[in-house]
Amino acid sequence: METTKTDETVQYLTFSLDEEVFAIDVAKVREILDYTQAMRVPGAPEFMRGIVNVRGNVIPVVDMRLKFGMSKTERTVNTCIVVMEVDVEGETTVLGALVDSVQEVFELEHGHVEPPPKMGTRWRTQFIKGIGKRNDHLIIILDIDMVFSLDEMTQVERSRIAAKTMTAEETAAAA
Repeated sequence: METTKTDETVQYLTFSLDEEVFAIDVAKVREILDYTQAMRVPGAPEFMRGIVNVRGNVIPVVDMRLKFGMSKTERTVNTCIVVMEVDVEGETTVLGALVDSVQEVFELEHGHVEPPPKMGTRWRTQFIKGIGKRNDHLIIILDIDMVFSLDEMTQVERSRIAAKTMTAEETAAAA
């Protein structure tokens, strides 16, 4: 007989986009960076703001507001980049997600997560794991691995490789 633990807890990192609060499993998060101007990559998808150098690694930065059909993220004192690992069809890509602000890390029991609504949301429900509740506020819990399609992640990876090549060529030209 199979039993399901309803008292399991998961830690989530919450961040805001516009007036909405979203959460992702903290196990997907590598680090949080202050806002850094990303270098634009020609031919990249619209939601990809560019690339940044993080301790010698080229990291693509995506604007989560654009990805979710909102207006472009505007820089404020709270704007930051959440560096995370995204798995799409067995391939792991590290990317930076540009968000309005990071709020907190908190634990939520599995039993306190409601399934995503069937209608009435402005986002596709296939990348919503569920709806959590914290201090009487609803939080949209994302399945970050489902937010980006394989085609989008392929475009992001191509842009990262092209930028890395471009950066190496620019460095060689300057030498």
